[in-house]
Amino acid sequence: MVERGRQTREDEQLNRSLAELGLRVTSQRKEVYTVLLEDRDHPTAEQVFIRTKNRMPEISMATVYNCLDTLVKCGLVREVNLDRAPTRYCPNMQEHCHFYCEVCGQVFDIDFRENRGRAGFAIPEGFKPKQFEVSIRGCCPKCNGMKSSGELTDRDHKKERRTGVA
Repeated sequence: MVERGRQTREDEQLNRSLAELGLRVTSQRKEVYTVLLEDRDHPTAEQVFIRTKNRMPEISMATVYNCLDTLVKCGLVREVNLDRAPTRYCPNMQEHCHFYCEVCGQVFDIDFRENRGRAGFAIPEGFKPKQFEVSIRGCCPKCNGMKSSGELTDRDHKKERRTGVA
């Protein structure tokens, strides 16, 4: 659960960001935003829908899509697009990139601030980046450990048989 002081700051940010676009806070927008802030695991719209529906049974998938679109437009959430995968949603608005584990499917935030905001890229003089959209694919530490211990082999084979992809 989100702690009370943090919840108040996030509610104020939601109110302010929506007001800047001439929009109002609705219970649905607030609930979708709260769901995104709670786990920060880069859920898909379908996952957001399921989580929100558990707390707000009357919400529809279309409403969740509309809420997500609004949250993206007002700068509270960003879309994370990974090749041929459903769009995921991230409430971390600091400059960062995403690491996608090809084994377990989790998405992790990778912080850019260690590189003084330049994201480790040699940006030519005169260019002023507004936003970085970088994704890295590979194997997370947990899955990499399983792979080296041999645990992953059987699961990989099962996945291959199920999906036709190695």
